Amino acid sequence: MWAARVEELITPRTTGIMGVHLWGRGCDVEELARIVREHDLKLLFDAAHAFGCSHEGRMIGNFGGAEVFSFHATKFLNTLEGGAITTNDDELMSRIRLMKNFGFAGQDNVIYAGTNGKMNELSAAMGLTSLENMDEFIAVNRDNYERYRKGLEDVPGVRLMEYDSAERLNYQYVVLELDRTATQLTRDELVKVLWAENVVARRYFYPGCHRMEPYRSNQAHVDWGSRLPETISLSERLITLPTGTAVGPEQVEKICDILRAATQHGAKAREWLSEQETELTGSGTDPEVR
Repeated sequence: MWAARVEELITPRTTGIMGVHLWGRGCDVEELARIVREHDLKLLFDAAHAFGCSHEGRMIGNFGGAEVFSFHATKFLNTLEGGAITTNDDELMSRIRLMKNFGFAGQDNVIYAGTNGKMNELSAAMGLTSLENMDEFIAVNRDNYERYRKGLEDVPGVRLMEYDSAERLNYQYVVLELDRTATQLTRDELVKVLWAENVVARRYFYPGCHRMEPYRSNQAHVDWGSRLPETISLSERLITLPTGTAVGPEQVEKICDILRAATQHGAKAREWLSEQETELTGSGTDPEVR
């Protein structure tokens, strides 16, 4: 179904397709490869979440024309900032190397349009440290994920995103999808409950790129409800929970207890939130930034 939708959106102006390995899980590489072959397009992948992960037993970073990884401070491999592009295309790699170094081919011979995309020494040192501890990070992330899975298995209306244990994974993300009917709380209300308990959970992907500038203004005429129904629906149902080396078994257990209590007493939780927001509004404090 999704493949047919992708093909519907191809126009004479389309030059390529970008797949996304979301939350470290490989997307349907084979189907996307079929589409680009049949339509003579390029295929790239957003692998920002997927460092250290595999798809069908093959390491992500080997697919399409190129794959792009993020090494931002919030990602699995942290170099403070920056990222990497991988490709098996020698000609493309030569062009990328020119682009990241002002187009220089030699000391003073500029032959290509470029910018300063080189990694600085401090970021490189941070990245090497991350690489040295990569197995430890994966072990902690996986342990946290398994504890969340066990702790939330009896919580109504909460579905934890699953990983394929046959693949190599970094377990960087603990993602919940909520059924509002069962939880008696909206996703946003549940996030507010968590924040009130000093649990910094995040709405994901919220509010969606189509609701941000410049798209919000440039494409104000678009009926996003019919154009991106699944995007809108998911952006209102997903939460990511804290994990990583700063989160241990006690924290995971506490978060699971909060989620269980909130969903079992949704009406009371909503009433409490309403009282809190009324008090904050009356005191002149914005409840969204307290």
